[in-house]
This record gives sequence, structure tokens and C-alpha cells, in this order.
Amino acid sequence: MNYKVSTVHIFFKETINITGSKSETNRLLLLQALFPAIQVENISNSDDAVVMQKGLASDSSVVDIHHAGTAMRFLTAYFAGKEGSNVLLTGSARMKERPIKILVDALNSLGAEITYANTEGYPPLHIKGKKLTKSEVTLPADISSQYISALLLLAARLENGLELTLIGKITSIPYIEMTLALLNEVGIKTKFEGNFIKVYPVKEEVEPTTLVVESDWSSASYYYSIVALAEVGSQITLTSYKQNSLQGDSALASFYKEMGVSTVFDANTLVLTKETDEVKNVAFDLTKTPDIAQTIAVTCFGLGIGCELSGLHTLKIKETDRLEALRVELTKLGAIIKVTDKELFLQPSTHFNENVAIDTYNDHRMAMAFAPLTIKVPLIINDAMVVSKSYPDFWEDMKLLGVDVIV
Repeated sequence: MNYKVSTVHIFFKETINITGSKSETNRLLLLQALFPAIQVENISNSDDAVVMQKGLASDSSVVDIHHAGTAMRFLTAYFAGKEGSNVLLTGSARMKERPIKILVDALNSLGAEITYANTEGYPPLHIKGKKLTKSEVTLPADISSQYISALLLLAARLENGLELTLIGKITSIPYIEMTLALLNEVGIKTKFEGNFIKVYPVKEEVEPTTLVVESDWSSASYYYSIVALAEVGSQITLTSYKQNSLQGDSALASFYKEMGVSTVFDANTLVLTKETDEVKNVAFDLTKTPDIAQTIAVTCFGLGIGCELSGLHTLKIKETDRLEALRVELTKLGAIIKVTDKELFLQPSTHFNENVAIDTYNDHRMAMAFAPLTIKVPLIINDAMVVSKSYPDFWEDMKLLGVDVIV
């Protein structure tokens, strides 16, 4: 389904309710499967979370996770350590192009039995669940943090826990810290010093506990973008957020301050206000926050400022090659943009081509990152419902801000 979107008002004061973080939800769902005494509230209503729940509960010999990359990584670890299980873990055509060899090699080195159904290094995977007794593994540090988190979440159920050594500069530290913090919250002991991480085994069971998932900061990024592109004084309040968030994308507050948006925490809400139109070119290292790169790039284009974004090497193996997708779609709109394998360079420009059809490449973040630009220029968003992967209510919430959505 394609949507034509245009905005009526560019000044507003609204409150938006956002469901739990997809990242936190999927981690806690896996911990809950490993330790049933854990209860989880405010679970994300995203497709990825639904797929994760179904995968964990499945007794089928084939588990299809569709486009859900996190579920592919986390369920690979889960089934590898689930004694007696025998599954084929598969996904969409794009998922079969996304590498997973590093995680498979790590699990096999711990004693797992995982083989490739088709192409070596890529899903689908044949996984025979076994008791994993080895406890030491070494990984490159610049890989997707989801590989690392998958191992860390499984670790407490391993007979001897896990000692993980990372070689090189670590990518996406906040996501690793989120995983360890959630382990700590349920009483699992961990240690993270330099490039060494240890998760201690749980000899009996964790204590019964209920954890409430914080709302998703990645979803908040689109409202930061909307406020940045709106008139001075425009304001959006988002629920429910924590000032001391576990989510790395909470760095949005500092990034968007440079683009004229202030952030105020009021109880469990996040109040975003457009303070000024006087903004300059920006340069951000997004090594720790690559998921907000698309939103920031589109915001800068809409503001007519340039940007230099670095630390983006993981974007080429996401739902699509996000760097190339950004280059193609922003160029359609009139942007002057260049990308490398890990950087993006956008020149200042105040010209926007109208009624451009934005392709989304089966990537939820492409649809949502470009939607705020409708404040400046009418757009057509192709395959608009791809947003359901992480934020099913996105278009309904956009209507609350006066955005016309025409099917």
C-alpha cells in the first residue's frame, strides 16, 4: 500500500503514546523464555516483537521470522541451547542475504550444532539444540551488537556461564550495556571491563520479578524530526520515557539540540519543543546509534543544512543497504549527497522536488524517516505499511499532528 502524505499545520502541541522499546522487548522475551519467573509489561506491539514471541513459543520444525533480524540472531542462540530441539530457522529473501556466520561460528565453538541449509554463512539454519558446556569465545568487536547480545542473553543458562573477549573497537556499546543491565535487573551477575565481558551462570532460578519496558527511543526520533522541521514553539509530548534510559538512541536529545529542539523530562514524559530556526551544519559520529542515521539525514535535508555522519558501517547489512537507499531517495528529492561504506555527506540545499515517490525497500525506518519531510513538501511513501515491523500505529499517530494520509 502506498500513501500520499501532506501536512496541513506546521505548528502543533500534541501528546503521542508510544509502546515499549522493540530492543528491550526482544531481550526480555528471550530472558523470559529462559527464566519463566520473569514477567514483562508494556511489550512492543511491533511485528518484530510478535515474531519473536511466536518463535519462542513454536513447537514446529520450521520457524520463519520473515524480516526480523533481531529475532534471527536471538532465536539462533536460543534454539542452539535448547536441548532436544530440532528446527529450521528461516526468513524472508532479504534475511537470507544477511550474514550470520560470526554468530554461528561462536555458538558452534561453544558446542552447538548449527549447519547451513543453503549458502554457507547465511540463513536458513538447521539447529539441533544441545547442552552447551564450553564457556569461552572470542569475537570481532566491530560486528553487529545483536550477535554479542544473543550470546550474552543465553549465557546465564549455560552450565559455566560465558567469558566473551572482543577484538578491536566495540560497535554499538549502548546495546551491549542495555543487555547487561537487563540481566542485572533480573539478578544475573555480569562484568564488563575493557573488551572483556563475563556473564555468571545461574545455578538455580532467578527470583520472580516484573519488568516494565520503556517506550522506544528509535520511534521517538521521528517526532524529534517533526519538531525540528516545524515552526518555533511547536511541541510534542511523548510517553513513557526514563531520563536514565538503557537505550542508546536516547542520545537523540543531544543531537537534536543542535537542530533547534529542546528536551525536557516531566515525570514519565518527554517534552520536545522547537526553540529556534537558527541552525548550522552538523557532524555526528553515530557508531553507538546507527538506527537514527536515516532520520537525522532527512531532518538535515529538510532544514536546508549539511551533515557529515560517520560510524555507519553496520547500515549496509540491515533490512536494506540503508546508506545506498538514503542516497537514492534523497537524490530524487533534489539533495546533493555522497555515501561511502561507513559515512554520509549531505550538502546544504533549500530546493525540494515535490510529489516524489519514496521507495522503502522493505525497511520500516525508510518510511518513517522520510515521513516528517511532508512538513516541507508533499510526498508519496511506497509500501507505507512496512512501518508495522517496529511501529504499527505510526500513520495513525501522524494524523494526530495534522498530517494528511491519502491511500
